Amino acid sequence: MFTYAKVKNKPQLLRAMTSLDRSEFEELVDPFRAAWAVQVRQTALPEADRQRQSGGGRKPVLRTIEDKLLFILYYFKCYPLQEVLGAEFGLSQPRACEWVHLLAPVLKATLATLNVLPEREAARLAVKLSASGETKFGIDGVERRIQRPRNVTKQIEYYSGKKRTHTVKNNVVVTLKSRQVQYLSRTHEGKKHDKKICDEEQPTFPPGCSLYQDTGFQGYAPAGVTTWQPKKKPRGQALSAQDKRRNQRISRVRIIVEHVLAGVKRCRIVKDVLRNTTEGFADRVMEIACGLHNFRTARRRAKRAKQRAAEPYFR
Repeated sequence: MFTYAKVKNKPQLLRAMTSLDRSEFEELVDPFRAAWAVQVRQTALPEADRQRQSGGGRKPVLRTIEDKLLFILYYFKCYPLQEVLGAEFGLSQPRACEWVHLLAPVLKATLATLNVLPEREAARLAVKLSASGETKFGIDGVERRIQRPRNVTKQIEYYSGKKRTHTVKNNVVVTLKSRQVQYLSRTHEGKKHDKKICDEEQPTFPPGCSLYQDTGFQGYAPAGVTTWQPKKKPRGQALSAQDKRRNQRISRVRIIVEHVLAGVKRCRIVKDVLRNTTEGFADRVMEIACGLHNFRTARRRAKRAKQRAAEPYFR
């Protein structure tokens, strides 16, 4: 049975299970404890309806805050079947399912406390991007597979001809220097075009910034923003050498967005086929995965900067 006490001194295993190092994990513990206390207060029965005092009754298997945090991080990172998840933590499958839906909002609240979740309101994006201190951003769409819906109408709605399966999609806006997911759009059906999502949500950008995008955003040009997009090859013709060089320069910058999305997909729950069909869960897991990526990236960048500052300089 997995417990934090058993894995905390095994760095490779802890990172494989949670995507975090021990120092990063332990930084999450206190805000996770506070978020859990809020959750308990909100879901507790009124005193008049209680049959026993708070804390009475059978003790849970996940007794410590560290074990609860390990449980939900392991689920997001490795995304095992709930039957397997329960066996690994000493729970039945139904109880493991209950803990997943109980702890996911707590993890989200923890990341919100640390201010690492992406912005979800398009109208407030410009303020968040200005606060980052950067002027170069990338935008892209990310499509994720889901199980085939049972409802015929939803089967048609969520079928993506491009992926030849049922999918959901989000647009993300990324800072190219710090590699943070600054904006995550609402979750749409996978067949919806990237540009159409932007047209509907209308994310705002600070004036004078540069926005790197792929050809999926053909024609998208926010006011006051310099857009950089590869040029498509004309039908029956070839691109000039100058256009090829320009496309190459743009791709070298825009590839950072793909690296960020790869970081988000360290959480296999947003990489594998999403098996959970609970309403709104597909949107929640993507937001949490982006928050975990932002948390890891910021902490490791700060750690590397501190190590470089401490190194002696040799001429």
